[in-house]
This record gives sequence, structure tokens and C-alpha cells, in this order.
Amino acid sequence: MRMTAKTSLFTAATIAEFALAIGAFAIGTGEFAAMGFLPDVAEGWQVTVPAAGRIISAYALGVVVGAPLIAVIGARLSRRYLLLILMGIFTLGNLASALAPSFASLVALRFVTALPHGAYFGVAALVAAGMAAPDGRARAVGRVMLGLTVATLAGTPLATWAGQALGWRVAFAVVGVLGLMTVALVAVCVPRDRPEPGASPLRELGALREVQVWLTLAIGATGFGGMFAVFSYITPTLVNVSHIPESAVPFVLSVFGAGMIAGNIVGPKLADRALLPTIAGLLAWNVLVLVLFTVAVRQPVTAVVVVFLIGTGFAVVPTLQTRLMDVGKEAQTLAAALNHCAFNIANALGAWLGGVSIAAGYGWASTGWVGALLGLVGSAVFVVSLLLDRRGRTGDGRPRQPAA
Repeated sequence: MRMTAKTSLFTAATIAEFALAIGAFAIGTGEFAAMGFLPDVAEGWQVTVPAAGRIISAYALGVVVGAPLIAVIGARLSRRYLLLILMGIFTLGNLASALAPSFASLVALRFVTALPHGAYFGVAALVAAGMAAPDGRARAVGRVMLGLTVATLAGTPLATWAGQALGWRVAFAVVGVLGLMTVALVAVCVPRDRPEPGASPLRELGALREVQVWLTLAIGATGFGGMFAVFSYITPTLVNVSHIPESAVPFVLSVFGAGMIAGNIVGPKLADRALLPTIAGLLAWNVLVLVLFTVAVRQPVTAVVVVFLIGTGFAVVPTLQTRLMDVGKEAQTLAAALNHCAFNIANALGAWLGGVSIAAGYGWASTGWVGALLGLVGSAVFVVSLLLDRRGRTGDGRPRQPAA
């Protein structure tokens, strides 16, 4: 009888994680595919490609604004109900984007569509971790994030193709349908729950008083920025340095997606055994791989291999997400939601610094050195976090009690 109960719980958790992962797949597809059919958006509205890039910037801004705002406003809602609202907004935003009557309205709609992004991942991670065994939280978070990594391998190329072949409006409509599917799956598969006892916007804001929350966010914003320093310029780097034909670049990008999936599977397994050592190891791994990139990218075969290895660095995402759930204390929703704000900052910071290095004449491969330096900064912040964490604990690992 006990085995039957355990099996039933495992099945319910697995089904819920699948539903949440579909949402992650939809969000990842919508975010990254827009970059692929950006020229088609520009042509459709008769604007320049840089001007069309405002839809990307608006989306990134929406993520940063929406994650903390929604986490605080929705503090008194049950997590299942909040997930339904978030995916409802995402779905309507994409369907409305497909019908946008003007370029200005499209930019505004991309901002609105992005508002649920960070909060969805944060709340979904909490729901998955809450249904998992204590020693399986990181893997549960990783299984939800798997939807995001699969989006880079399958969803994004397909949506990009749809945008290029059938029109960008069709691509946004497809993402909207994926969002609608997620709403249905969450409604059916995620168990009903009650709002957290004592939950309130003020309690959620308490996360901002936790030094470890800020340090963990800083680790993500810098330590993960290295990947974006390289990935933002990966196409011209592969063409001009690796001498890979431009027609083969999509294949290399799929290899990058495969690396992300591998990292997302292995990283959480290690994190469930030892979270902090895993974070330390992943940060060091990212630095090593990014240094290797500066040399390996000069040959086609080694370039493909190192692109895969850079993709494995995605493993730091679910591990830091788990860390934020720990240090957020009673304000877990806001702390978890802020994780994706940090990664959007990493995106902007890495792309900017990589561009500075290229513009200064150091070459396309120099983005690897920029990424490695950002990784070292993230590692330094982690050391500070670790030292403060140990100062606040007794020798047996328990929180230190204040003096009477």
C-alpha cells in the first residue's frame, strides 16, 4: 500500500512537471525565435533591422520589470492559480502580437507578453520543488527547465522557420497556441493548492533584505554573462574565424542546444548531492571552457565541440534557482522569480562587453576572454557569498543563534 502511495505521488509530480515544462518550452520558443525572424519583422514594417530589434529589447525589459512586480502583487494567490494567470497573459500577448496593427503596438505587446516570464519560471520551480523529495529538488527544477533547453534545440528553429517561410505573425500565433496548451495542462495536471499562510506583498519584499539573495543574483548576472558574450556573436565568429559555411551555422546552434540539455540534466543531479560545491564547480567549468573557446574556435571541428561545452554551462541556471529558494526564506516567490531578471542582465552585459571587445579590434574570438573574465567575477562573488554563509553558521552547519 505504501509503495502504491509513493508511486501515485511520483506519477502526479511527473505529470505536473511535464505540464510546467511545456510552459517553459513555449516561453523559450517565443523569446529566442523572435531573434531568428527579426529581418522579416523589419521588412514587414519597413524599418531597419536595428529598429526592429526594439521588440527584443522590449521583451527583455518586460522580463526584468514583470518578475518582481508580479511576484509581489500575486503573493496572496495560490501558486497554481498564479501560474494560470501568468500563462494566460503570455498566451494573449502572443496572439495579440500576431494581430498587431502597427510596429509601435507590436513593441508594446512584446513588453506585456514578457511580464509573466520570470515569475512563471520562479513559481513553476517552487511548485516542482515542493512536490519533490528533499534530495530531489534541483532535479525537479531541472526537469521544468528542460522545456527551455529543448526550445533552443527544437522549438526555436521550427518557430524561426515558420516566421521566415509563413510570416512572423504565424510564428507568434504558434507560440500563442503553445501557451494555450500550457494553460489547459496546468489546469488539469497541477494539483490545487492554497495560498501560503501569512503570504503578503510585504513579506515577499522581505527577500530584498537578504544579502544572500542579492549575491546569488549577482553570481547569475556575471557568471552566466560569459555565455552570452560568446553566443551573441557566435554566427559571425563561426563564419569568420572557424570558416564554417553560414548554411551550417544552424547545425552548430543545435549542438549548442544539445549542450544545454546535457548540462540541465547533469547539473541538477550533482546539485542534489551537494549544491554549493556544484555551483562552484560549474562557475569554474564555465571559465575553463570560455578560455578554451579562444583557441578551439579557430578550427571547424574543435569549434563545434567547444560550442557544445559552452552550452553545458546552462547547468548553472537550475542550481542558482535552487539556491535562491533556500536563501529567499519566507519570500521564496520573489527570490525565485528574480533569477530570470539576473539572467536577462547577464544577456545584456555579456552582449555589450563582447561587442566592446570586438569593436576595439581584439577580434571575434576575444569574446571568449570577455566571457572568462565575467565568469571569474561571478566566481569571486560566489566566494564572498560562501564566506558570509559560513560566518552565519555554527561548526555543525546549523544557523548561528544570536547572542542573548
